[in-house]
Amino acid sequence: MADTVLYDLAEGLATITLNRPDAMNALNIDTKVALRDALLQAAEDPAVRAVLLTGSGQRAFCVGQDLKEHIGLLAADRDGSGEGSTMSTVALHYNPIVTAIAGMPKPVVAAVNGVAAGAGAGFAFAADYRIIADTASFNTSFAGVALTADSGVSWTLQRLIGYGRAADLLLFPRGIDAQEALDLGIAHRVVPADELAAEAAAVARRLAEGPTAAYAALKESLAFAAGHTLTESLAMEDELQRRAGASDDHAIAVNAFVNKEKPRFTGR
Repeated sequence: MADTVLYDLAEGLATITLNRPDAMNALNIDTKVALRDALLQAAEDPAVRAVLLTGSGQRAFCVGQDLKEHIGLLAADRDGSGEGSTMSTVALHYNPIVTAIAGMPKPVVAAVNGVAAGAGAGFAFAADYRIIADTASFNTSFAGVALTADSGVSWTLQRLIGYGRAADLLLFPRGIDAQEALDLGIAHRVVPADELAAEAAAVARRLAEGPTAAYAALKESLAFAAGHTLTESLAMEDELQRRAGASDDHAIAVNAFVNKEKPRFTGR
């Protein structure tokens, strides 16, 4: 794993940290590749039962595309010396990253420690749970550099806050502070900045100790229902519930309930 992204696995929790604090965790090519690969590693590893995604430093979670690198790549495209289109990064990096977060068969917690802008905001929006520092903020930022939404923002943001509010934030990008993010429904919890790491780890560890297969089914059912009818969603619920009912964790939970004990889930 490149040192631009740190990966740590302990007791079922994979912590993935964007590690370019001097650049506000901006996304150059090396970082995008490393983040994509780290998420795919977490998704495929049966030892991972939850993921915590955060950024290094106190200023930023991730400010999106590294524009210093981007401007050089744009110039290379225009003079014919570049290899492929600069904007192919959407297909090569951003789309796989967001797909890995949203489609992760285990819960993903975003600990937003500072500014989350552009693709950085998109990565946070794709997570299942967002706990943010009281000093953090969000900014869609795309229109400010004459670009359209990417990193799934056109899909995730309107599902979090509604079409009208999403259109407002995309057409007129601005900073959304922690309190407004909470009020809008972008954030689930806001905590003091110096408590974020501990609070987010506690939330993620609780999920890592939970019924992983059931969490995966919950994520699948929510994603399915977002684009299907009630009848279709009921059929999907039936299928997923049958699968969950056959899991080891369901049997463990039922037995623990009958015996008035706390269940110790295995993730299977």
